[in-house]
Amino acid sequence: MLNHVSYQGRLVDAPSCGQTNSGTDYANFRLAWSEKYKEKETKCFLDCKAFGNLAKFIGQYMNTKGQEILVEGKLNTEEWEKDGQKRSKIALMVSNAHFCGSKKDGGSPSNDVPVNMTPVDTNELPF
Repeated sequence: MLNHVSYQGRLVDAPSCGQTNSGTDYANFRLAWSEKYKEKETKCFLDCKAFGNLAKFIGQYMNTKGQEILVEGKLNTEEWEKDGQKRSKIALMVSNAHFCGSKKDGGSPSNDVPVNMTPVDTNELPF
């Protein structure tokens, strides 16, 4: 089975960044995409999560509302219960992120962007 997604969109808001209880950095953010054909506009929003050095990178360099970025990763279904009802949503577990758009839109990094991203040990993740 293949679970790989490439998604290009704009940040709905600045990422929410922090650390898990075990000290792993994370970045949660939402991307928006839209397409207009004649008079009909189609919109799509996708919740995204990144961990480790990639989360630090996103928090530092991809942090402006409206900034266009491209992310790659796999889709994951999150489930929880609220008020006695089971709920779920699909989120993208980001494994790679790329700058997009023009420089004035924040699409190009400064010269001090780290180039070596180390993978995260998935055993440390809280799910």
